[in-house]
Amino acid sequence: MTAPSHSSGPVSPHGTEPQEGPPTEGMAALANLGWQFLLTMGLATIALGVVALVWPGATLRVVGVLFGVYLVATGVFQLAAAFGTHVPRHLRVLHFITGAAAILLGLICFKGTLESIFLLALWIGFSWLMRGTLETVAAASDQTMPGRGWHVAFGIIGTMAGIVMIIMPFASIAALTLVVGVMAIVLGLTEVVRAIRTRVEIGHLAPGTATQRRSRFHARAHPQH
Repeated sequence: MTAPSHSSGPVSPHGTEPQEGPPTEGMAALANLGWQFLLTMGLATIALGVVALVWPGATLRVVGVLFGVYLVATGVFQLAAAFGTHVPRHLRVLHFITGAAAILLGLICFKGTLESIFLLALWIGFSWLMRGTLETVAAASDQTMPGRGWHVAFGIIGTMAGIVMIIMPFASIAALTLVVGVMAIVLGLTEVVRAIRTRVEIGHLAPGTATQRRSRFHARAHPQH
């Protein structure tokens, strides 16, 4: 009797494990990029907060110019929408008026710092006033709203803040700048701490993964035995 011949074709070993090298390296690179991004954003936010606290006047001037750019851009889009074919005829006049007014207010912002700060304060004040009033009315009229008391409280606070911003625009916008500066520093510190913790966790994870790979390699049986 002849012994059965072994097939010459390649035999796949039992318990073949998928390759983990490239995906693991890609995940490690992505994790490193994530904590570096968090650290950069945190430091930038801290820098913005410090600038807002140390130089509030310069910060307000920059914010005023950016607000003017925003108004001009909004006005241009409104004018373009007024002449668009998708806009109903009865709304074209409204788009045209609001666009022209936005461009005019934006150009006034470029005229000087006081004008831009005054318009920015009024813009924020009226926004808070309208939002607070609408939230208070909606919560008071709907008895089934979840957290109805909190909505009423926040609506009243927003309404009062809007009134104060309209009555005392310069003092309110200066105080708001200080608050934004403090919040930016706190937020930036939080992002820096998160970035450091993420970096530490990546450093702890890498040695464990390498040890696990070496143990799997040595535990694999030799194909000749």
